[in-house]
Amino acid sequence: QAQLPQDIRWHFIGHLQSNKVKAIASFIHLIHSADSLKLLKEINKEAGKCGRVIAVLIQVHVAREETKFGWAPVDLHHLWQELSSLSLPHIRLAGIMGMATFTENKQQLRSEFQQLKEAHSRLADFLRLHPEWDTGQPLILSMGMSGDYEIAIEEGSTLVRIGSLLFGARG
Repeated sequence: QAQLPQDIRWHFIGHLQSNKVKAIASFIHLIHSADSLKLLKEINKEAGKCGRVIAVLIQVHVAREETKFGWAPVDLHHLWQELSSLSLPHIRLAGIMGMATFTENKQQLRSEFQQLKEAHSRLADFLRLHPEWDTGQPLILSMGMSGDYEIAIEEGSTLVRIGSLLFGARG
């Protein structure tokens, strides 16, 4: 990062451990995978030390795979309740992120993307009710990867991750 142009907007994609936040807090633009309240608090703490506000996507777990992380859709109301009582001034809630099950079943993919869209709508509701959290920025709905991005876009995705389509499969 230090050797590249300073105007790059760095995104952290993937599972982020709390003890790694310090290493990226000074330059990261968007964290795609805020999957616990503990992590949100750590991001806020480290961003504060750097005098920054870091945008985060709340990761929602809709896939039928245990290897994925995030809040279950039914638990999001607990998160909104927690956040309404907290002050995390160095975090900007930028939207929702989730990954669908790795499957060819288009109906299952569509259903999981619809759950993510509903979570996105609930975040928008939370921000309307809690103006102290609302920055007025458009909310991101990050869903869809190389194998399912077309359905994700049909269901409202505003950001897709299509690395293997662009660069080929990992070797």
